[in-house]
Amino acid sequence: TGDTGQGARAWIKQILNQDMAFQHIKVIYPTAPRRPYTPMKGAFSTVWFDRYKISNDCPEHIESIDSMCQRLTDLINDEIKNGIAKNRILIGGFSMGGGMAMHLAYRFHQDLSGVFALSSFLNKDSAVYQALKRNDSVLPELFQCHGTADELVLYSWGEETNKMLQSLGVSTSLHTFPNLNHELSRTEIEKLKNWIIKKLPVEVAKTN
Repeated sequence: TGDTGQGARAWIKQILNQDMAFQHIKVIYPTAPRRPYTPMKGAFSTVWFDRYKISNDCPEHIESIDSMCQRLTDLINDEIKNGIAKNRILIGGFSMGGGMAMHLAYRFHQDLSGVFALSSFLNKDSAVYQALKRNDSVLPELFQCHGTADELVLYSWGEETNKMLQSLGVSTSLHTFPNLNHELSRTEIEKLKNWIIKKLPVEVAKTN
């Protein structure tokens, strides 16, 4: 919360000592809109959606989640118009950004290549779970990372999210980082990069 797309990009660059760049993949860092955020007593913050509280056992603020899903769908559609195949698009994020990505992919864009969620969680009876209970198509793979020392988003919330999604037919992995708080680590970003390359390999030109 409170960071921008450019801020996230700079953070990753600082951790890796270089930009997270790929010769054959375009990386986009969108910025959430500024909105009143209830956990901060209604102060304006750059957040993807509102929450009643930072907890996995309260209802989701579905109205703000859904309006954001519409805005991010426009972003996906722009890339498709630019000639990117939908099954060559991955989405993900850190903390709330990962929660946003799970809503976007598993409720509205089940034909994306994959989703990554770093230090993220879904609420106990998330709309994502409800949508997947009614689904039988092949779903985007989920790459999840979480630090065991996270004091803001508990590791158990991330683990529970992973188990729930797996039980609903999502192919998931959960990478655990001992002693990592609500932050990113270099090992984690390296693992993420390797997963991205595995999901989106360089396309070899077909020869007739």
